[in-house]
Amino acid sequence: MSDEKKKPRNPGRRTRLALSALSGLLAALAALAAAESVAAVVRPQAGPVVAVGGAAIDRTPIAVKDWAIRHFGTDDKLVLQCGILAVLALFALALGVLALRHRRIGAAGVLLFGVLGAVAATSRPDSSSFADALPSILGAVTAALLLYALIGRLLAPSREPTTNEPDGWDRRGFVITAIAAAAASAGAGVLGRALNGSSSQKAVASRNNLKLPPPNSRAPAVPRGAQVRVAGASTFITPNNEFYRVDTALVVPKVDATAWRLRIHGDGVRRPVTLSFDDLLRRELIERDITLTCVSNEIGGPYVGNARWIGVRLADLLAECGVAPPSRGGPADQLVARSVDGMTIGSPVEDVMDGRDAMLAIGMNGQPLPFDHGFPVRMLVPGLYGYVSACKWIKDIELTTFDAYDSYWVKRDWAEAAPIKTQSRIDTPKPFARPEAGTVMVAGVAWAQHRGIDRVEVRVDDGPWQEATLAAEDSYDTWRQWSYAWQATKGGRTLTVRATDRTGEVQTDTRARTVPDGASGWHSVVVTVE
Repeated sequence: MSDEKKKPRNPGRRTRLALSALSGLLAALAALAAAESVAAVVRPQAGPVVAVGGAAIDRTPIAVKDWAIRHFGTDDKLVLQCGILAVLALFALALGVLALRHRRIGAAGVLLFGVLGAVAATSRPDSSSFADALPSILGAVTAALLLYALIGRLLAPSREPTTNEPDGWDRRGFVITAIAAAAASAGAGVLGRALNGSSSQKAVASRNNLKLPPPNSRAPAVPRGAQVRVAGASTFITPNNEFYRVDTALVVPKVDATAWRLRIHGDGVRRPVTLSFDDLLRRELIERDITLTCVSNEIGGPYVGNARWIGVRLADLLAECGVAPPSRGGPADQLVARSVDGMTIGSPVEDVMDGRDAMLAIGMNGQPLPFDHGFPVRMLVPGLYGYVSACKWIKDIELTTFDAYDSYWVKRDWAEAAPIKTQSRIDTPKPFARPEAGTVMVAGVAWAQHRGIDRVEVRVDDGPWQEATLAAEDSYDTWRQWSYAWQATKGGRTLTVRATDRTGEVQTDTRARTVPDGASGWHSVVVTVE
């Protein structure tokens, strides 16, 4: 046997490519960790994933947004972020492989991604300074330096005397650099999360310390007969943790109520004002049951909910500022509400001031607003879809005209005016259920906010319409439950529901998608009676 020591084999082409791809992935992780730490200091919305995700939402076609909401519901933002991370990982792997042959070009490619993230961050509606570009830029510089160093270890001759062939590589240097980078990334990620948690502590404390004062004008007790006693029916009051959430915020804003301010200004505002949260608490508070509906709600969809809200009547605030509706000579016909996340929502001034219970809400079902639903203050207007009335995390109200300004969703081809359409839904039985023959209870909800529901009818297959039993009405701003005792016979059956509102308008059977002003049509479920 030869006394010469065997020399370690040099990495083959596949091994070298795999290690270069790993280098790209480690560089991407380092970029995200560094960026998250910097964003925690600047503001969470400036992070590259959030900024790019927000830009993607702004530029996504309406049909794709509707598809995402239909299929992923309130998880649509999580799916988007996971998609962004997956694409980033693929590009990182590719840049790592590229850098093995073109080291500087690979590193430059990483810097290009940083520039794209910076542009996305500074172009967001809520961006107010160049500081929003820092997380993406510093994260990209970190990643470029790390990728350059790791690829250098793959290209460098080994420092071990037994592996100094021309095509050798610095195993020890690569492993040490990779482990150190992974550990530093993990540490930076933990630090970023800790800083984010620290920055939101004041907001959390301000909510935890808030005790809602009793309203000056209480909502009447919910009538005993408002809830139908049928298994599978919706609860009349939707719990906060079950209330739908549809918005564009990838990071839920956490606003400190003690630092919150609301500015009211614009056309026809003779006395502009800036209000604090304490200013609102000192005002007369109203409590009302109001059903909210998202314009993205498909026929039979879940994006409708009913809650008891506490807040300040918005019409009173506007009147004190000297605002008059157009019917009384006011120059502004649009109220533009702005959120801390840059969202703009345009509401008709006439509707806000026509006597309905439009409010700046501070409480929901007896609690301070949850952060997901707009703490510390949100706006809502009964009878209008949320995209033209329900600004969350509100910070600014400007009076203007529809001719002068297009709000966020109007720029994306949604209608300026969007009164809620008369709708109804079957909650039970569920689609494709298999009830037994005999008496089957059919139940659901119907809504026509600010008009009220007068009648609900149910049809089996193509038979005659049968009048359902209406539950007691709470108010014409809330949904109304209904039930129908169906004498079911064996076989496949189609159940269809329609409602008639208090104006006498019968819910149309004409099918329409959500764009531009809400879906229409009858809700049907197919079941098999056994």
